[in-house]
Order: sequence, then structure tokens, then C-alpha cells
Amino acid sequence: MRIKWAKVVTLAVIIFNLIGLYYIWKLLSYVNIDKHYDHLRSNTGSSLHNERSHVVKDLTIVIRKFEYFENDIPETIQSLMSVFPKVPILIVSDTLPYPPLNLKELNKNGTFVKLINLNFNFNRLFEEKNPLFHIKTNFVLIIPDSTRISSKLFNVMLKELKVQPDRLISTPFLNSNVKDCLKLKLELKEWYLEYILTSDSDLCDVVKGKQVILLETGILRRLPDPFMLPFPEALYIQTSSKNIKVKLLRNQVLRDGKPLFETTHAQWKVRQAEQGRRRHMYQTLGFKKVVLEKGAVEWYGCTRETPRCFGTVTNDMPQYLWEGKWTPPCCLEGLRRTARHVFDQLEAAGVRYWLEGGSLLGAMRMGDILPWDYDIDVGIYRDDIPLCSWLNQARSQPVIDDKGFVWEKANEGDFYRVQFSQVNRLHVDLFPFYKKNSTMTKDTWFVTHKQDKEFPEHFLRPISSIDFIGRKVSAPNNIRDFLELKFGKGAIENPEYPDPEQLEFTHKEKVPDVKLQSDYDY
Repeated sequence: MRIKWAKVVTLAVIIFNLIGLYYIWKLLSYVNIDKHYDHLRSNTGSSLHNERSHVVKDLTIVIRKFEYFENDIPETIQSLMSVFPKVPILIVSDTLPYPPLNLKELNKNGTFVKLINLNFNFNRLFEEKNPLFHIKTNFVLIIPDSTRISSKLFNVMLKELKVQPDRLISTPFLNSNVKDCLKLKLELKEWYLEYILTSDSDLCDVVKGKQVILLETGILRRLPDPFMLPFPEALYIQTSSKNIKVKLLRNQVLRDGKPLFETTHAQWKVRQAEQGRRRHMYQTLGFKKVVLEKGAVEWYGCTRETPRCFGTVTNDMPQYLWEGKWTPPCCLEGLRRTARHVFDQLEAAGVRYWLEGGSLLGAMRMGDILPWDYDIDVGIYRDDIPLCSWLNQARSQPVIDDKGFVWEKANEGDFYRVQFSQVNRLHVDLFPFYKKNSTMTKDTWFVTHKQDKEFPEHFLRPISSIDFIGRKVSAPNNIRDFLELKFGKGAIENPEYPDPEQLEFTHKEKVPDVKLQSDYDY
């Protein structure tokens, strides 16, 4: 019994020691794991810190949007210096600011603050007025006047940029009136721009409102004029044309510095300046019709009181075709308005008329003017000219009717022309035809117009009608046969420019869908 008891005690001691060793091992394991995670946390924090430090050393700050007459530039720079010491700061200005900025005072602490004046100066090289020449870093932070940005917020923007380096990162201000995320519809060939509201998305073409933008410098170098005013609207139109998106950080906000433009007069001055900049931007970028996100339409082209958007046409090929564009939308609207007036006058007077040439081709193809056409062609019976008082008077001298349209005999031959106004010479041409041996002919021919030819009178017996510029107008019967007689087989299905030997119409060029409602208030 005594031996058995000793064995039991020995076995119990062994088991107890094993249990003790197990718990000691577990305790040591937890200690090592904690040390491991402490090490990881330390390395992660160190990595983030090192990454930020690396980027800050490779960062340039650009101040672009500010007003000369009232600004917060000195205080904004002082604030930036506290967050980004020794980071180069560029102040980009269209002209030399007045009252002047005291850059010597701002550079006292070794900060590199430089004013880039974009205006012409005999004493500066071309490259010296290019902000990109002065940006030697791979990252750019673009801020407006009166900005206060924290290191924490910059880290958030930097993290987003690292994930999406091919995009712009935008952070709005707390008190900004608008933080809309917009899509852009750019139709460069048609001089057309449309803003489309997409508030449920954080990936935008345009972000409206006061904001700070972080991006890689390489994106700026891909744009024709990245610092154009108004900023950043002009920047976003250019990036959108390159299919570069903007990531909007809706959950992050910035705070303003010193309050600006608190008086009614100061606010008026800002509005006037912005309107002028916006008009200049659209004209420079080549947009004549702009549809805003709420549906309002703004026009930046010709009116009745200004000359048309293109000059004298040479060899039937207007200048805009050589620029890779079609007829400006304001000119198309002017042509539509002139044509509607002419049709009303001819119909009221009992003058027999019909659509001719490219105008009939446009009506057949799309119910409107061909998108590259610059006038409207109409045939009339020569015998009916005395029925219309305006045509009758125009035989001897130009006459302005009671709606301001100019009726005149054309200098180029025996036909008539109705102009939009005395200043704007968009026009409808009226060609007098007469019957000769069952053939419709006229006295003036254009040898460069292959469609300018005689045709059998039976195409006008009877006269039919067709939809054109939002109304019914007179047309020959058997329109397809008439057009193929004039232009050749397949003319309706195969678009061509006026002189295909000079400029060929490519199949990539899609003829647009037409909206015939007129929203141009002349």
C-alpha cells in the first residue's frame, strides 16, 4: 500500500508540474503576441508618418483663387507654414496684385513663397510665367484664399490619393453654399457643354463650391491651361475632357479663415468678376451653349446685335470645319429663326416654294438643318416674286422688314437673300426657278455645287411637305428620288461635307439627335 501511495503522489506531482508548465507557456505566448502587436502598431504609425513626411517633401502648395481688393493671403500662408514648414508655396495671379502682397515678410522664416504673374512682361521669359515651370514636386495641393487646413485632414486626402493616384481628391469647406457632385456632357464638335447633377455619387467630373484639391503634378501637365480662371471650374472641364475623375470627400470639411466679402458692395464685385471670368472661360474653351444643372441655358455666341461666329466662307468650307467642329448652336438657332420668318412671309403672300439642296437633305435625314451647314436653301417660282412685297422691294435695293430681317438681291447672281439682321449675316437663300420645256431651271448656277442642277417639273406637281426646324414646310414630291438626282445614290444614308475631296466625313462622326425647341432668346 505504501508503494502504491508513493506512485500516486509522484504521478500527481508530475501532472501538476505539466499543468504549471502549460500555463507558463501560455503566459509567455501572450506576452510575445502583445510585444509583436506593439511592434506592428509602432511600425504602422511610423510607416504612415514616414509616408506623409516623404510626400510633404515632394509637395508644392498653390494658391489660385483670391481677389486683389480683399483677401486673406498673408494669414493663409502663415497657417500653411505651421502645418507644412518649408514647403514651397506659389501664388498664381493673372496680373500683379494691387494692393501688393508683402512677400519679403512672408519669406522671413525661410519659407519659399513666390508670386507667379501670368501677365505679359518684357523682362520675363515665357517659361517663367508658367506655374508648372516652378513646380518641381510630384504632388500639388491647390487651395483657395482664406484656408485653414490641418495635418490630420491632409493625411486623409493623402490616403485617398494613394489609393486613386489617377484622380483628383477634393475636400469641401464647412460653410460652402454648394457641394454638388456633377457630371459633364462635353460635345466639343457642337460647342456644347451640359452639367448633370449626381448628388448620390462621390465620383464626379466637377465639384462646385469652395474646396481644396490634392493631385499628382503629372495630371496638370496633361492639360492645356490648368490654372485658367474661374478656378477650379476650368480645371475640371479640362480634366473631364481627359476622362479624369474627382473624388469628393463628403465626410471631411475644412474651415474658413478670415471672413471675406461681408459688405454688399464687395459681394457685387466678386459676382461681376466671376461672371466675366466664366464668359471668358467658355469662349476660350469653345463652348457657345451651356446647360446648367437645373436646366437653365446660357449662351456665349452670336446674337442679332453681333456678327455671326464665322467669317466669309471660302470654297464652301467654313472655318469651323477645319477646326474639327460643326456649326455653332447660336448660328443654327439664328438660321432657324430666319427660316421660320421667311416661310411665314412666303406662305402669307402665296409664293410657291420648296426646300432645296442641303437643307432638304437635312430635313430628310434628321428634320433639321445639317449640323455643319451655314445657310438654308429655298427654291421659289420666279413668277411669284411680285406676290411678296419684301421680295418685290428687294429687286432694287435692300429692305428691312418690320421684324428686323434684311431682304436683298444677292451680289453673287440672280437670287435673293434674307439675313438675320443688318449686323448678323446668317441667311436664307431664295433661288428663283422657272419652267422651260417641263424642266425647272434658273439663271445662276454654282459650278462647285454638284447638287445645283435642273430637274423635271413633275417633282413640284404636286408640292409635298416635310418636317423641318419644328414645323411643316413645302418640299418636292418623291423626295428621295429628287435628292438622289441632285446628290447621287445613297445621299441620305451617307453624309458628306460640302467638299469631300478637301475634308472627308468619317463614320465615327455621329449626326446628333435634334432638339427642335428653341431656347435662345435673341
